[in-house]
Parts: sequence; structure tokens; C-alpha cells
Amino acid sequence: MTTSPVSQTRAAPLLSRGQCILFGCLLALPFFEMLFDLGLSAPTRFVFVFAIVGIGLNVVVGFTGLLHLGIAAFMAIGAYTFGILTCTIYPFQIGFWPGLLAALLFGAAAGAFLGAPTLRLRGDYLAIVTLGFGEIVQDLLKNLEPITKGTQGINPLPTPWFFGAPFVSDTPKSWYFLFLGILLLCTVLVRNLEHSRIGRQWFAVREDELAARCMAIRPDRVKLVALAVGGGLAALGGAMLASLISSTGEPGNYDFQISILALCIVIVGGIGSMTGVIVGAIVMVGMNSILLPLIGLKLQQAGIGTTMSVYLAPDNYKYMLFGLTLVLMMRFRPKGIVAAEAEER
Repeated sequence: MTTSPVSQTRAAPLLSRGQCILFGCLLALPFFEMLFDLGLSAPTRFVFVFAIVGIGLNVVVGFTGLLHLGIAAFMAIGAYTFGILTCTIYPFQIGFWPGLLAALLFGAAAGAFLGAPTLRLRGDYLAIVTLGFGEIVQDLLKNLEPITKGTQGINPLPTPWFFGAPFVSDTPKSWYFLFLGILLLCTVLVRNLEHSRIGRQWFAVREDELAARCMAIRPDRVKLVALAVGGGLAALGGAMLASLISSTGEPGNYDFQISILALCIVIVGGIGSMTGVIVGAIVMVGMNSILLPLIGLKLQQAGIGTTMSVYLAPDNYKYMLFGLTLVLMMRFRPKGIVAAEAEER
């Protein structure tokens, strides 16, 4: 008796091959640093923070096709949620790990709150609403000075504990491995969502919303979930940034330029590609936190930075370099460094 073959759907691995290679290289980086004294552990922590923010934005922009220009507002929501719930000047003091979780949940709730009245907006109209939301959050945090401490920010913020033992927060490598682990968890989480039913619905809505409706998909619900996931991950990144510098900073730090930086990370890395987003964060944040300060240091050592610092300071040309990078990418590699089609599913 013969049986007809039954098609079986294989579960997607936790990470793609490219992601395994990328995380393997990131895991080995501190050990190479000990051999060659590269000094990369400290600035790379900021790369991981913006990689998480970029992954959240990629869910909204890359997976669902919604243009979002206010992701910095969710970083601010996460940072201030974490600060209020953990700082010793407030009565809550719930600790580092519950604070991170609360920031993620508050960010997801804020994303759903933003999405509920704007689900029927498309394209430029949605982008304008998200841009306005970012400005509203920034001004709200400035005006609530008795709670948010205004331009002083909320500080100091606690460091994590592991099994009752305090975290060694004065070494960059400790923060490096902690943030790398959180980035890995976020990547696995979003990759599982990408290959789940909701992930397929995201892609269907991105390609053709009308066709998705004909397939019994509810685009409003799908967009709402995407905005919640993106807002939650961006808030988590904001909380991580606040814990790293032990302060929320002032509300003005979470401005439109941060949103543009996150969007550049997604575009340069590859819209719809999680591997590309991490690579994009390495390129864009690495350029800002590693390459430009290194060039400035070399100019000072050469005696140039002191006499012509106004004209030659690399930080003055930061956004020009960002724009030039985008132009070159659009000209020579419009799908990003790691195109979504090339990423192993």
C-alpha cells in the first residue's frame, strides 16, 4: 500500500545563516579588541541600542509598508518610563529588569494609541501624523517638569542585577555583552513574528491592501500590531540608552534627527531585512560614534583641529555624510546593503 507524500511546513530556524555569522562576529569582537586594543566596545553599545530601534522601525516600514517619522518619541517614552519607575527619587523603584519590561509595554501601548485613530491614513498623511506625534511627546515631556525634571533629566538610574549579584557597570565589555544579548533576543522574537501568521499578514498588507482584504485579512488590525511592536522595541531601545548613560537626558535629545537616523539605518541596511538593519546600525552609528571622533582625534594630533576646528571638525559634517551615504546607496544599491530578497528566510 502506497501513501501519497504529505507536504510538511518546516519551522524557520531561530536565526538565518547570515544572522548567525553576524552575531558570531559581534560576539568575537571584544576578544579581538583585547589583542589589538581597538577600543570598539564602548561605542558599539550605542550600535546595539539603535539596532533594536531599527528592528522595531523595520517592522513598521519594511514589513508593513507604513512611513513612520516619529520613532524618537517612543525612545523618549521608554527612557522616561524606565527612569520614573526605577530612579530612587520616585516611590516605585521596581528595578532594572522590570523597568525594561515596563518600558517595552508602555511603548507598545503608545504605538497602539497612535495607530488607533490613524489606521485609515496612508503614505504622506501617516508620516505627517507620526512626525507631529514626535513633537507633541517632546513638548509634553518639557512641560511636565515636576515629573520629568525638565532639561536636567531623571538620574541616576540603576544598573542591572544578576541572581542577586550587582552588575559590573564600569567596564564597557559588561554592557557590550548585555546589550548584545538583548539584541539577540529581539532579533529572535521579530524573526519568529516574521514567519508567523501575523508576519505573512504584514507582507500581504504591504504589497496590496485591497487584495489582503479580499483574503479576509483585516489591515487595520495588522497595522495596529505592527505599530505596537515597533513602538515597544523603540521604547526598549530608549530605556537601554537611558540605563547606559544613567540618565534620561533632556527631552530635546529625542528629536526629529534621531528619527531620521533610525530611518537611515533601515534604508541603508535594507528595508525589510533584519540582518540589514543590524548592518545599517553598524554603518550609520559607527560612522557617528567611531569614525568621525577618530578623524577628529587624528586632526588634533596633527595640530590641525586647534587652528581650523570651526571648519574641519568632522562633527560639523555629520549630517552631510549621512545624506551622501543615502544618495550613494540609492544610486548603487537601492535595496540596501543586505536586500530583503537576499536574506535567508
